[in-house]
Amino acid sequence: MLKRIYIEISNICNIQCSFCPVVERDKQIMSLAEFNKILSEAAPLAQEICLHLMGEPLAHPKFPEIMEITGEYQTQIQLTTNGLLLKRYQDLILSTNVVRQINFSLQSFKDNFPHKSLDEYLRPILDFVLLASEKRPELYINFRLWNQDSAYSDNSDIFDYVERFFGIEINRNVEVGAIKSKRIWNRLYLHFDSRFEWPSLDNEYQGKQGRCNGILSHIGIHADGSVVPCCLDKEAVINLGDCKKESLTSILSGKRASAMRDGFKNGVLVEDLCQKCSYINRFKK
Repeated sequence: MLKRIYIEISNICNIQCSFCPVVERDKQIMSLAEFNKILSEAAPLAQEICLHLMGEPLAHPKFPEIMEITGEYQTQIQLTTNGLLLKRYQDLILSTNVVRQINFSLQSFKDNFPHKSLDEYLRPILDFVLLASEKRPELYINFRLWNQDSAYSDNSDIFDYVERFFGIEINRNVEVGAIKSKRIWNRLYLHFDSRFEWPSLDNEYQGKQGRCNGILSHIGIHADGSVVPCCLDKEAVINLGDCKKESLTSILSGKRASAMRDGFKNGVLVEDLCQKCSYINRFKK
């Protein structure tokens, strides 16, 4: 049983953030038939399904049908969105019990619209939070501020706005260590993180010793069906197999996946991409 399986229903996004590198793979939108097949195999293997890897899930042209399929499998879903298309689907999201958590990448706003009014962007999201507290009080909501150590790391205007809206006071101390989340109202959390270097074969060699949660706690499935051991493998460099052509269980029990799994358990990085991944340094004791 994996903690999460990330299913990239589309690698197309409606904005381009500096935090997210440009996807070099062909633009892909997963069809409903493909999603149904993949979810039927992924749902029994994971505690939670995340409809995201790269791309904006709410931009999928068949998002209502995607949600209908997840309902058929009664899968626990986590959504990560920039929130720009929220009004279009907020009633749908709040009417289903399969969405367990929704993450709003608030750092995307300043990154793309530095001169626009914060009210124009943030007010609909906060209105959604209020509605969720009434209709889905069990829904977890994260406001991601993954912009620490960046040009837009000053979030005081966001803090001020949220404080006025809810009539609360936010502790401005930011923690990006082991505990990154901070509950501020009901099930609304702030989630902080610093920028990181996305894995690439062009990166500096880090060594062969290390461990990671990839393949052990989670995997990713790209919109073209490529199965990867890590949610940061945006170009499917470590392609474990095509789950459109073979079963997910056979891919995960295959030679390459097994070698990675055994390697991590023994502190050995067997893949070239892992040996050039600086994110792995976060797992060092």
